[in-house]
Amino acid sequence: MKKKLAILLLAVSVLGMAAGCNNDKEETKKTGENEQVQESVVNEDGLVVAVDVDNIEDYVKLGEYKKLEIDVQPREEVTDEVLENNIRYLLVSQYKPVEVTEDRAVQQDDTVNIDYTGYMDGEAFDGGADTDADLRIGSGSFISGFEEGLIGHKKGEEVTLDLTFPDPYKRNESLSGKAVQFKVKINKISQPPTLTDEWVEANTDFKTAEEFKTAQKEAIQASIDSDYNTNVKSKLFEQVINNSEIKDYPEELLEDTKVKVREQLDMMYQVQVGITLDEYIKQQGITEEEQEKNLTNSAKKYLTQDMVVQAILDAEGMEFTEKEYEKEKEAYAISSGFPDVATMESYADAQTIKANVLWNVVCEKIQETATIKETEAAE
Repeated sequence: MKKKLAILLLAVSVLGMAAGCNNDKEETKKTGENEQVQESVVNEDGLVVAVDVDNIEDYVKLGEYKKLEIDVQPREEVTDEVLENNIRYLLVSQYKPVEVTEDRAVQQDDTVNIDYTGYMDGEAFDGGADTDADLRIGSGSFISGFEEGLIGHKKGEEVTLDLTFPDPYKRNESLSGKAVQFKVKINKISQPPTLTDEWVEANTDFKTAEEFKTAQKEAIQASIDSDYNTNVKSKLFEQVINNSEIKDYPEELLEDTKVKVREQLDMMYQVQVGITLDEYIKQQGITEEEQEKNLTNSAKKYLTQDMVVQAILDAEGMEFTEKEYEKEKEAYAISSGFPDVATMESYADAQTIKANVLWNVVCEKIQETATIKETEAAE
């Protein structure tokens, strides 16, 4: 199952925002000749806070956060269909396929071993050929039509595929929109493993197929429960946000957050789109004034969450030393589906984790007096 952090705002998990970074101290730990800077979540007073300001009331007028009521859809239970689909996905994507011995054609989710050469205008083009290559049908590794074109063909067959490269084609812009022909030889066909006691004992930590299924069902249910709990907390916290008033934003923190928003957006565009944020801004013709407005609005959204969290912590007289925070972080890691804190820390930076942990603590406090009504959604 995929690990995830439970938070109110999706943007916070994407951008890794946490207020109060300016006042956090840094520790430097030497490893051999290299120095590694590790962020500390403790402020100058030795406390872990969501926003490090002297008087949160100067910035937030906290609204009602007790005895709230929300309606949510009932917690779901794992169905046989969901379980079977999940197991199928695991067998296809995470385990070594088994070579097909019978004389049958390629099917969806098979892994084929192929030799292929691509031609444009009758000439082989650079980067369009390979031998002894493994390809899972349905993986989307090749351009549209390639994988689908091998379905129904058998081992030893040579297949000709008339295809067109997408436009644009970022891997090689010279091929964008070009009509090409691939000649493919199918050397071998393998299929996902079959879930048997023998296979399970040889390839997993379980002894029987039934044990494997039970473990998967428990993992799926844990994920569903986590999503349900996150939804409850998010709805409750959203009410608190709506009930509260933001009087002002700490200027230094706002500027610092804007910088971090921009850095994270730039990283996101490079990973997902393959261009920098500046390149995207130029393509879209976004003015400097629009950039500043968007960055400011985004930064305010992230700071609003942390400021309201801090306001509730202060109202409840809740303070966390580093030791107390570490206990909360451990509990949060397990409740979020991580085996331990170290694994969680490999998915997110210290400030993002801190924001999530403190948000979770506050939501649990809100939930203590809340009324949760489960209502079936209309079909």
